[in-house]
Amino acid sequence: MESVESQAVAAKLSRSAIFLVGTVNEGGGAVQTVRAFCGDLSGIIRAVGFRDLDGDLSCVMGFGAAAWGRLFGTPAPKELHPFREINGVHHAPSTPGDVLFHIRARRPDLCFELATQIMLRLDGAVTVVDETHGFKFFDDRDVLGFVDGTENPTGQACVDAVLIGKEDPDFAGGSYVIVQKYLHDMKAWNDVPVERQENIIGRKKLSDIELLDGVKPSYAHNALTSINDENGNALDILRDNMPFGTVGKGEYGTYFIGYARSPSRTELMLDNMFLGDPPGNYDRLLDFSTPVTGSLFFCPTVTFLDGVTSEGAPAAEPEPASSETPGPEPTPPRRSDGTLNIGPLKQEA
Repeated sequence: MESVESQAVAAKLSRSAIFLVGTVNEGGGAVQTVRAFCGDLSGIIRAVGFRDLDGDLSCVMGFGAAAWGRLFGTPAPKELHPFREINGVHHAPSTPGDVLFHIRARRPDLCFELATQIMLRLDGAVTVVDETHGFKFFDDRDVLGFVDGTENPTGQACVDAVLIGKEDPDFAGGSYVIVQKYLHDMKAWNDVPVERQENIIGRKKLSDIELLDGVKPSYAHNALTSINDENGNALDILRDNMPFGTVGKGEYGTYFIGYARSPSRTELMLDNMFLGDPPGNYDRLLDFSTPVTGSLFFCPTVTFLDGVTSEGAPAAEPEPASSETPGPEPTPPRRSDGTLNIGPLKQEA
């Protein structure tokens, strides 16, 4: 199989980000406009990024299940489907989303300029249904005051966690991503004693040291959101979450974004949070943090996007015969120890 170039799914975590979720309009050449844009995205990123070569500008484009058929027909990625609404102790809604743009850079003006150029090209073809501007907070903490995302995979483990392999050869090198916008009740949270906050998160607030298993409650956020396969190996995802807020509206939150080679990984983590493991033993963080959006997207390779024209997607290359028949990633068992923090991995700048 020819080598392919993946999108910047595993790019270095950034100081600034813009998340754009849109729906593709009906009629008026909207589908053709979006297709034509796909082939030009790489050039637009290069043009804006050239204004500051040290700005680490990147953009990942993803597509929802309904949009994929309209834009590209068949075949479709094997595990692409709408975000599953969850009705448990708390509710995780499924909200509209045909296209996602995850824009990252060291500087917010680079993110803003790229978002502007993208929407100028898609004017009349795509309607933005959610726009969130994220920023890096003090000490890489979220607005709840905890350092989040310390368990992201790195190096080859990161690549293995987020990029599709032989299980779906037509879309190898692509990735699935789930996004949710959480709003925090900061007044209620700040009224909670620090020791109870630490039990809810599963970490010390000041030092970021994980609580010992004998002390950590079974409902802790980082106890419910780690999963293993049948052999006890961790099934990781890559999070690049960002705090956001609008002070005048009293709106404070976290934008969760998780990349994985199979959406079943993130979905099981969310089931553990919202339904509980065992059932009813839910994530107590949800008593203070409410998701208001939920969408699932597939992010194809740069190679795929560069080959798209206004007429459609590039034809898939036939796979050589193989003695092995890869199957889908097995559904992981419920529960294990570890962490899924709502926030980005702490890294050196």
